[in-house]
Formats: sequence, structure tokens, C-alpha cells
Amino acid sequence: MISKIIIFIVLFIAWLYVLTVFKRKKLEFFYFLIGSIGTFLFSFIALRNLLTKILTTLTCFITGMIGNALGLFKAYTSHSILFIENMEGPISLYVDFECGGVIEILVFISLVWFFAVYKVKEKLLISLAGIVWIIASNIIRLFSICLIINKFGNESYYVAHTIIGRLIFYTLSIILYFYVFRAQIRKQRVGEFGYDNEDGK
Repeated sequence: MISKIIIFIVLFIAWLYVLTVFKRKKLEFFYFLIGSIGTFLFSFIALRNLLTKILTTLTCFITGMIGNALGLFKAYTSHSILFIENMEGPISLYVDFECGGVIEILVFISLVWFFAVYKVKEKLLISLAGIVWIIASNIIRLFSICLIINKFGNESYYVAHTIIGRLIFYTLSIILYFYVFRAQIRKQRVGEFGYDNEDGK
């Protein structure tokens, strides 16, 4: 265990040093690429278990609260399970690591913080908004899956979970990425023309 921590620290310091080199040499692309990848990997290794517990519990609780209010399904938050009753009998849906959105949140934050267009305050606000958006997207996805199973039976589980649920989540993710990272286009300049000024100067 101690050896893993030492390796982690050494790699982290080496990564920081490489970033300083890219920054001094003004190699913005490599700074963004290595910075984003490193941030994701180090945060994932360090925070995966904690974030998984928090996000799965929160997602399960909110989804279950909505389902219970509508009389569609119930949540057992302590076990991260959604209990769905339908015409064919009850089925349990386990809210696991994939459903928590840990990877999606960490990837988004990693990209935002090395995206040169935004200032620090903007990055903080965008990161918080992105976290809320991704959690909400997961809740919508899970609710949709449970609703389909409730209405169409257990046989609809595969289509609901593998196709419809993922389609909903990734569509919402694309919308998030589009609105956040299109700033690169809006703030670019071509000669005297700039997208961020009304008079084009």
C-alpha cells in the first residue's frame, strides 16, 4: 500500500514538471492534452471509491424520490437499488459505478480546467454546472429506464438500459459539451474579425 502511494506521488510530481515544461515552451496543445489526461487519471485513482459512493447514493435517492412520488418504483438508497413493479413481477435495478457518472464528471472537469479560453472563475462555475447537468442527465436516464420497464415489463430491460437509456444520456452530454466548448470558436479571431464582439473588431 505504501509503495503504491509513493509511486502515485512520484508520478504526480513528474506530471507537474512536464506540465511546467510545456507551459514554458508555450506548447498549448500538449499542455491541454497531457494536463487533461493526467488530471483525469490522478483524480480517478484518488477519488474513485469516494465519488462512486456519493454519486450512486445521490442518484438513487433523487430518482427513487421521483419514482415514488409518481407511484412507479421505489428506491432502497442504502443498497443503491431501484425496485420496479410491473405486470410481469418486480425487478431490481442496481445503481452501480457506471450509473453514478464518475468517469463522465471527471473527464468533463479535466477538460474544462485545461481549456485555455475560460478564466479561473468561469472554470469553477462551469465545472459546478457541468456536475449538476451530468447528475441530472443520469437521473433522467435512470427514470426513463424504470418508466419503460414499469410500463412494458421485464422483457424491455435490455432495450431500455442498453439503447434508450444510453441514447438519452449521451445526447444530453453532447449538448453540454457543445455549449461549453463552442467558446473556442466564439473567442477566436480571424484578422480584425472576432466572434466575441458585436462590432466584429
